[in-house]
Amino acid sequence: MPIKIPHDLPARETLEREGVLIIRDTDAIRQDIRPLRIALLNLMPKKIETETQIARVLAGTPLQVEMTLFAPSGYVPKNTPREHMIDFYRSWEEIRQEKFDGLIVTGAPVEQLPFEAVVYWEELRRIFDWSLTHVHGLFALCWGAQAALHHFHGIPKHQLPEKRFGVFPHRVLDHTSLLMRGLDDEIRIPVSRHTENRREDLAGHADLEVLMESDEAGLCLVHDRRLRHVHMFNHLEYDSTTLDAEYRRDLEKGDPIGVPRYYYPGDDPSRAPVNTWRGNAHLLYSNWINYIYQTTPFDVAQIGR
Repeated sequence: MPIKIPHDLPARETLEREGVLIIRDTDAIRQDIRPLRIALLNLMPKKIETETQIARVLAGTPLQVEMTLFAPSGYVPKNTPREHMIDFYRSWEEIRQEKFDGLIVTGAPVEQLPFEAVVYWEELRRIFDWSLTHVHGLFALCWGAQAALHHFHGIPKHQLPEKRFGVFPHRVLDHTSLLMRGLDDEIRIPVSRHTENRREDLAGHADLEVLMESDEAGLCLVHDRRLRHVHMFNHLEYDSTTLDAEYRRDLEKGDPIGVPRYYYPGDDPSRAPVNTWRGNAHLLYSNWINYIYQTTPFDVAQIGR
């Protein structure tokens, strides 16, 4: 089933060019089903790029998905046109009376700051609390996952000695989980982090189960069975060239950065990277949408009750 996004959203042209089906409002209202309402709290500076990546993986499901974009109140991104924010984004204050089947919280380039030093931390904490009564399931990415685990469980993040950067092999630990159905035993996943969460910090939290991890890159995906939260520390949604752009950006800035591991053929940055994670990305997000669909109330008003 196609994804429903605003008609003029830049992601629409990109996805249609790729062959991704997009549904129009006039077609959606004729279908005798209730679309899943997914809110995207986009904390990334390049919002158009992130919107497109998330819309792409959500569009691979057999269900109709309606995506709502929002950002912290008063937050002005440096790498997204102001007009784009005005046209397509809402503040949390505008949507806080609404209910959603799912909430996706992206990462943010603030991971080396203490949580409390992030300018929108207090609003994010209120959004997390609001989600308990207004959202059926949460999917948090990278720093967003670290923030959610810290808020709900007091779990710390730890500084790494150097940026963990590359496409690392990960193991699926439980194929019986609905979230892991059909995924390969070993998955290569893009990683781009300065911090990490550690398995030993999950001890004593019986509802938290590790579903994917890597010998080199550490924890990857943690499922909170009680709250229906999915915490993904890495980036299956990334485009083929996202790590390449990050690598060249850091080089240009003079930041200490190594060649992303297992990414370029022959570890040669002059050669185009090969995407080895795309299929598993679509499958994971389809599994999450299915997980939400099977458990969410048909009546949206009943969410959180």
